[in-house]
Amino acid sequence: MLLNVLQKNARTYARKPAIIHHDEHTTITYETLWRTVETTAAYLQQQGVKTGDRVALYLPKSLAFITLHLAVLRLNAISLPLNPAFTPDELEYYLRDAEVVVLVADVATKAPLSAVTAAQRTLFVQPDEVAFSGDTANLPPLPADEDATALMIYTSGTTGRPKGAEVSHRNLSATLTALHQAWAWQPDDHLLHALPVFHTHGLVVALHGALHAGASVTFVKAFNAERILALLASQTYSVFMGVPTMHARLLQHAQTLSSPPDLSHMRLMTSGSAPLSAEVFKGFQQVFNVTLLERYGMSETGMNISNPYEGERRLGSVGLPLPGVQVRIADPDTHAPLPDNTVGEVQLKGANVFKGYWRQAEKTAASFTPDGWFKTGDLGLRETDGYITLKGRAKDLIISGGYNVYPPETERVLNSHPLINASAVIACPDPDWGERVTAVIEASDTLSEADIIAFCRERLAAYKCPKRVLVTDALPRNAMGKIQKQQLRQTYCTP
Repeated sequence: MLLNVLQKNARTYARKPAIIHHDEHTTITYETLWRTVETTAAYLQQQGVKTGDRVALYLPKSLAFITLHLAVLRLNAISLPLNPAFTPDELEYYLRDAEVVVLVADVATKAPLSAVTAAQRTLFVQPDEVAFSGDTANLPPLPADEDATALMIYTSGTTGRPKGAEVSHRNLSATLTALHQAWAWQPDDHLLHALPVFHTHGLVVALHGALHAGASVTFVKAFNAERILALLASQTYSVFMGVPTMHARLLQHAQTLSSPPDLSHMRLMTSGSAPLSAEVFKGFQQVFNVTLLERYGMSETGMNISNPYEGERRLGSVGLPLPGVQVRIADPDTHAPLPDNTVGEVQLKGANVFKGYWRQAEKTAASFTPDGWFKTGDLGLRETDGYITLKGRAKDLIISGGYNVYPPETERVLNSHPLINASAVIACPDPDWGERVTAVIEASDTLSEADIIAFCRERLAAYKCPKRVLVTDALPRNAMGKIQKQQLRQTYCTP
């Protein structure tokens, strides 16, 4: 399990940098990190944290967040990372739903949180101080129950109130072991970490992945394209993980430079959390001499599918099942497996699949098929050579005039237009078509609806083209860059 591996790494790589805080010019070695995790766990124990307690971390990306998160796992308690951008009203929902025992928050939020801290013990800390001390003599053994919940990640809640996905120690280990093998993690790797840490991508795939490998992590608090590109060009780092919005901004900044940097020294640059456009994929190859590796994961499952480290990284595909992960494409209603090149629901099995939703047995049961496969809610197809191509969320499927329209197909064409920065294709009710293909776009210049529709018709069958095009200054996104289509439907499809 992660804690056992981290303890071993503290002996094997004692004086090697584990965490480098770029903004604070602070370095913590593996030996120091483990010692700090132990003393922080003892501190939390003295504050009353026990096995199975939910500890909410309402903190910015910081050294304190990392050590507190790992210390919670060390105590066999449950870490609940929360977005520090949540308002007190939003925060209250998570605290109440998870029945949080201890809340750890930035001391700067003490006044705003005064109305929501009464229901649980609250510890206010300085985010970039890690001087949590306690007597380690009474710490419990390292987590012995692999099936105990280690982490609770709340789903994005695009179709209702967010649900707490319970991720066990076994689930975490399965993801980390698979990625270690699939992505060839090495102790001499150096990850430049620019993602949030309250989400599976930044916390488990990136941070846990590097620590599990005995690699070094340099993290920055916030993403800035100019600064990140300069750091990547320094040849200090070998691994970078981002979302498509980050990659697009890196590419845009590079195109303002007289001589964009060659990043071919980067061993691995991955993209996830949202679909990667052809423009960015090809742009990275042409400008940076890098082929991005696109992969597919979920809060409930960690990582599932990845383009190969060695082999073809296929544009538009998320690749092949990771070691230990079973993937099938099934009929969403009958759950019968479908033949290759047929669109159906992506369903999963493996030790990486979560335990269930916190205190929601009915929703947990509804998320699995009778024969035990997890229903992702994502549509996709498997090609004859095993590569998986996603076709969007099942709830986003558009049926217009009796034809199935998969929004990612139309969005890829729209995003290839030189004046369109981003797009989202949604279904709006239509008396003639049943559902009308509607495109909402961010554009860098004035575009006519007729011109956009004509552009699509040159590249797509007519039924896949938008019948309505709307322009917005900014598409609504969540913290990981995913466009919130439910919000768009409420805005643009309500009579």
